[in-house]
Amino acid sequence: MHNKTHSQQKISIAGENSLIVYFGEAPSEAVASEVAATAAQLRATLGALLIDLVPSYASLLVIYDPFNTDHHAVRAAIRHALAIPVDSDSSQAGALVTLPVYYSSESGPDLQLLADNAGLSIEEVISIHQQSEYRVYAIGFAPGFAYLGELDPRIAAPRLATPRQKVPRGAVAIADRQTAVYPAESPGGWNLIGLCPELMFDPSVEPSMPVQVGDRVRFKAIDRESFLDMGGLL
Repeated sequence: MHNKTHSQQKISIAGENSLIVYFGEAPSEAVASEVAATAAQLRATLGALLIDLVPSYASLLVIYDPFNTDHHAVRAAIRHALAIPVDSDSSQAGALVTLPVYYSSESGPDLQLLADNAGLSIEEVISIHQQSEYRVYAIGFAPGFAYLGELDPRIAAPRLATPRQKVPRGAVAIADRQTAVYPAESPGGWNLIGLCPELMFDPSVEPSMPVQVGDRVRFKAIDRESFLDMGGLL
């Protein structure tokens, strides 16, 4: 185990009662660790003074209660949090979540083309996708849409030239060096390689999402029967 200091950060005013912290330029596992560690420290030190914390790829939006604190105090708390070295031991780097996936041409309509373009078999693409442990870089454009990286470059693929009008709930997808699971039916331009039967967003339970920024994700292949038994829809 070893500690490291944060990358170069910038704190800016984002609104009447919010500040944003920028961590470097590009998403990476190290930056994701910094964002998650800073958010955890601010939750501990500011507590009820916070209205919300919104982590992203390489930034953290801090929204505070303007009736009980001000941006000077919050900025001081952020600086204090940033001064604490980040524990880079992977065992401390968020929860490890395993998501089941039914990989097939039936459940992943882009699987064959992606394999062909990569010069690999479908079986090799599936194997490579499962080998990596991904970091949750951000919760994205819809609740529960977790951006996961870094994807093995052998199976990286650009977004579709023409996005689909409908991507099914649970679709496991690839775009560039990232992978994700669509939490609900929506338009989308990512390459679809399978389906996950688990709900990525369920407002009726707490927590409403199985993953948070900073968590680690692994995918595990399941067969068609198991997928349907677990509530998956085809």
